Amino acid sequence: MTLVSSERLYNGRVINLDRDTVRFPDGSTGELEMVRHPGASAVVPFLDEPRGADPRIHLIRQFRHAANGPIWEIPAGRLDPGETPATCAQRELEEEIGLTADVLARLITIYTTPGFTDEKIHVFLAHELRKGVHRREPDEFMEVHTRRWSEVMGMVRTGEIQDGKTLAALLYIQCFRR
Repeated sequence: MTLVSSERLYNGRVINLDRDTVRFPDGSTGELEMVRHPGASAVVPFLDEPRGADPRIHLIRQFRHAANGPIWEIPAGRLDPGETPATCAQRELEEEIGLTADVLARLITIYTTPGFTDEKIHVFLAHELRKGVHRREPDEFMEVHTRRWSEVMGMVRTGEIQDGKTLAALLYIQCFRR
């Protein structure tokens, strides 16, 4: 697919909206509305050795307007201009739960919803945590909860965890890091 032209319809604080004219693989052209996002990082914070028998992790329970209430998530946030994904992951870990990580390992990068947005989330595993300074943004309403890995996997199994980035991160760890 080739971009023919792009028109900015909206500039926002978090996202922008463009109307793109594209040339499809068969040579035809069409218009697509695209939500532009700078990208984000997310991090799974382990309090114990990640490969241990039943390690503890931190999850956050955060109010999300789009979900009409609170949902379970891992710490995450958008990249600042010029910021690396690893730096963003460390910053979000400290801002949201008040910890820093001596060990930060990149896991995967995912597209959140490629049908209409270019947003990518870079996912990390963090451990060897130390006390930092938590400083949430004014629109962040969340509680930090400590859970055993077995309990978290139960929350995945029953559908209690519904956030896509959180599910991708937890299942990646379960399949490839545990």
